[in-house]
Amino acid sequence: MVRIETDRLILRDWAQGDITRFAAGTNTPAVMRHLGGVMDAEKVALFEERVLGFQHRLGHTFWIVERKLDGEVLGFCGLKVIDAPGASFPGEMEIGWRLREDAWGQGYAKEAAGASLDAGFGRFGATEIFAITNIGNTASWGLMLRLGMVRRKELDFVDSRFTPPVGDTIVHSITAGAWHGPPPA
Repeated sequence: MVRIETDRLILRDWAQGDITRFAAGTNTPAVMRHLGGVMDAEKVALFEERVLGFQHRLGHTFWIVERKLDGEVLGFCGLKVIDAPGASFPGEMEIGWRLREDAWGQGYAKEAAGASLDAGFGRFGATEIFAITNIGNTASWGLMLRLGMVRRKELDFVDSRFTPPVGDTIVHSITAGAWHGPPPA
């Protein structure tokens, strides 16, 4: 069971009913614009099945992110294995995040990602952690750089689940030796 606390957040395993709260805040045109668009009910159910599958098989997944102040579900952040079609490094540890629009620009993603990297290198023993995003998602790859991740152009790929340019995927990574803990806010 995973429960990670930061100053303002709780990252935790998924529980019954979380998908409804998660989708209400994150399955919007603004949040999903680089992720293939708003998901229908069938895709939301498949997403839930995937994250719960990672949680049960690996002991980690893209965890629910709750704000401590009020218990609001802000989105997800965490660790899973790379399984994107087209990736040349399947099975490696991936960090990912998705936060609802009203949580953007407040440092929540950076705070949650820092805690996730700490867990990945400490608790789960990763030697390198990768992050992938659509090439147009400048906010996401900007956070990757702020976390100290390094661009890995040689690993870029096209994710066949999405039509270009959404499927044009760029890769960043960071090693355990390069990680010095969460950067200051």
